[in-house]
Amino acid sequence: MKHLFLRPALAFLAASSLSLTACNDDNDNEETVTPALETKTVSSLAPQPAATTSTGQPGTAKHYTFYSLADNKEVPYTDSASTKWDVAFRSTTILTNGGTSGPGQGGAQVYSGLFNELKTVPETDFAKDAATTKAVPTGSGNGWYNYDQTTHLVTPIAGRVLVIRTATGKYAKMEVTSYYKESPTAPTLSTPSGYYSFRYMYQADGSRNLQ
Repeated sequence: MKHLFLRPALAFLAASSLSLTACNDDNDNEETVTPALETKTVSSLAPQPAATTSTGQPGTAKHYTFYSLADNKEVPYTDSASTKWDVAFRSTTILTNGGTSGPGQGGAQVYSGLFNELKTVPETDFAKDAATTKAVPTGSGNGWYNYDQTTHLVTPIAGRVLVIRTATGKYAKMEVTSYYKESPTAPTLSTPSGYYSFRYMYQADGSRNLQ
C-alpha cells in the first residue's frame, strides 16, 4: 500500500523540480536591459551680477557661474576651487574643471552633428583649459556660437555639441540652445544676455555610452 502512495508523490516532486529548473534557465537567459539616459534641460542660467559701466550698461561679470552636470545644479563660487562643478559660464566663454581652470579631470571637444545622433563619446583626445586657450574654443564660429557684427547678437550654431569630460572623469554631451533670458526666438540688443539655456545628457557609470 505504501508503494501506491509513494509513486504519485515522487512524480509530483520530479515535475516540480523540472519546473523550477526551467524557470531558473529562463532567468539566466534574460538579458539585463540598461535604462536610457535622461536628457536634462537648464533654462536661463543667470550670469553673476556685474557693476554697470559709465554708459549705464551692465559690465562683464567678475565671476563665472559654476554648474554641476552630475547633480544638475548651480555650484556657489566659494566651491570654485573644488571638483564640485563641471562647467562654468561667463559671457560667451565656457570653462571645464581641469587644466588651468580647476583641480578636476575636466576637458572638452566639439562634435559636429545632431545631439540625438551622438551615442558614444568619440575616442579622440579631449582638450583642457590653458592660459591662452580653452577646451571649448572661444570666438565666433570656433565653438558653440556665431557672433553677428551687424546685429551684435550671439546665436548658438545648429549641430554643434559639446562633449564634456567632467571633474570626476565621467562623460556628458551638452548643447547650448539660447544665450538670452527666457530664450526668445528673436532677441534684440535690449534682451538680457549671458543667460544660458542648454540640454545635456550625463553618463554616471563612467562609460562612453551616451544614449
